[in-house]
Amino acid sequence: MKITLHRSYVVLALLVALVGGVLLATASTSASVPGHNDAKVGKGAKPTVVLVHGAWADASGWQREVERLTSAGYPVIAPANPLRGLSSDATYLRGILETIPGPVVLVGHSYGGAVISNAATGLSNVKALVYIAAFVPAAGEPVAQLAQQFPGSLATEDALDARPYSLPNGDQGVDLYLKSSIFREAFAGDLPQRTTTVMQASQRPFSLAAFTEPSAEPAWKTTPSWYLLATNDKTIPPAAQEFMAKRAGARIVKVRSSHVAMQSHPDATLALIKQAISSVR
Repeated sequence: MKITLHRSYVVLALLVALVGGVLLATASTSASVPGHNDAKVGKGAKPTVVLVHGAWADASGWQREVERLTSAGYPVIAPANPLRGLSSDATYLRGILETIPGPVVLVGHSYGGAVISNAATGLSNVKALVYIAAFVPAAGEPVAQLAQQFPGSLATEDALDARPYSLPNGDQGVDLYLKSSIFREAFAGDLPQRTTTVMQASQRPFSLAAFTEPSAEPAWKTTPSWYLLATNDKTIPPAAQEFMAKRAGARIVKVRSSHVAMQSHPDATLALIKQAISSVR
């Protein structure tokens, strides 16, 4: 009994020490949060590249970009976009951005473009925005409006499976899934069928609230931006992409790609990200 008690105290002491260390590390990190107390970063430090996925996808879509950027010595984060609502998704991402010392190049695909536009507003460490076949809303615009403003999208209401779910407050939300019958043609027509079958089965839906919630004041009004325009996109029509990119004053590069240009054309995607990186001083 004495031995067991002794070991319990040892374990308890270790746990206390561990928690104390975490708290100290957290305090140290929070002291360097941009907007609170900017961290001191060595001159010439490489910017952190943050890659934000959109709907019907996940962070694994950035695999090639992550591999090559990290091999080149860039810090990279590819967070999980919650896909619950534009303001809440942007708040979540903003919390991540505020923990990063030094400059950030922020990249968004599809709905992720709307999220980065909202998350980065007023953040001095975000130096460049890169949009990959993405929504770039103005204040007051929901992505639903932009998706329907130009003809050519196959991601129509008939292409979606709507699945209700319960919210903690007792209300009901609705998740939107892209149907298997249209997924490859609408979303990723230039990827192999075996790949898109897995993508469709494992897709992360986004809520109807995220689709219909208006944007707040966007960061692209004050932050330099780049846009990779997918000319074979059947999710966000190319005309819509060009309209949004020009309105934002983005530097535009066109690529003959489906909606998932970061997967089917990683070289073009990386080249554009590196253009943005080269602008960071």
